[in-house]
Amino acid sequence: MEKDMKEIDYRKAGVDREEGYRTVSLIRESCDRTRQDGDGVLAGLGSFGSLFAMPASYKEPVLVSGTDGVGTKLELAILLDRLEGIGIDCVAMCVNDILCHGARPLFFLDYLATGKLEAETMARVVEGVSLGCIQAECALVGGETAEMPGLYRAGDFDVAGFSVGVVERKKLIDGSGVRAGDTLIALASSGPHSNGFSLIRMATADEKKDGYRREIGGKSLGELLLEPTMIYVKALRPLIEDSLLHGIAHITGGGLFENLPRTIPGGLAAEVERGLIRTPEVFAYLASLGIGDEEMFRTFNMGVGMVLVVSPGDADGICSRIEASGIDAYPIGRVVAVPDSDKGGERLWLR
Repeated sequence: MEKDMKEIDYRKAGVDREEGYRTVSLIRESCDRTRQDGDGVLAGLGSFGSLFAMPASYKEPVLVSGTDGVGTKLELAILLDRLEGIGIDCVAMCVNDILCHGARPLFFLDYLATGKLEAETMARVVEGVSLGCIQAECALVGGETAEMPGLYRAGDFDVAGFSVGVVERKKLIDGSGVRAGDTLIALASSGPHSNGFSLIRMATADEKKDGYRREIGGKSLGELLLEPTMIYVKALRPLIEDSLLHGIAHITGGGLFENLPRTIPGGLAAEVERGLIRTPEVFAYLASLGIGDEEMFRTFNMGVGMVLVVSPGDADGICSRIEASGIDAYPIGRVVAVPDSDKGGERLWLR
């Protein structure tokens, strides 16, 4: 006796090929917008692999790569339907990392995963990725959009990215040029950036959607929390070319305590004057929800997106050049020698 056989296909399994094709069509313009004359892109979106020619001007090129995502900031962005900034965040988290070694970002690829593909939603995210790449002066050369029904809830998605940059070997920044007496310069963040959002979401759990309309300093709480991560490439590349930076720290998860010591070599420590840090009001509001002082500094950037380590005599000029690019820059401390009795302890002292 023959069994009745039901015809099945990929769409019934939850994967819509046609929506995938439509997604590629919608994001193609975003990719093309990041192209520049002579940028080295030989093949991008639509190829099996993206092709990029190394700039011929480099004598001893060192490739620097970085990958990251946006984390649970996505949950809040989806709740408040503010998706474009998420793409900028993804680019920023990658290019700011490789910038710490003096690298010029060359190209970027993104990865988006979702339970049910919605072309317009993905296009909004990739539009943000495109804007981030333009700010970072790098090309969006491709990526991947994956539809995985059953793994993600309806309406949820994740985004991650990967960037490759290049630096001349003699201009590579690895902290080896840092000396006792060097000045620490803070570059202002645009808010919490893309870190600490599991704690933020716990602290603001009672806010619900309407609560994020609460006004703080002329903006809603939701706007302040979802402000895209600052991209520092254009501000710092001229200083890197002039060999003015001894060290660069991207202040991400773990705050100053975890990230600033990564650019300070052994035998030295970063001494930061807490009273000099210009902390935005949104952090004071988060603290008022029950987050302890030490936890604040060990989780969030507290208004400092990057820290530069520079010679004391160059500090004023560097701050002026960065502020001319529209980013607040100011000294917050110095590098000090560590007494033998303190070696092996924390290499950041918050005074």
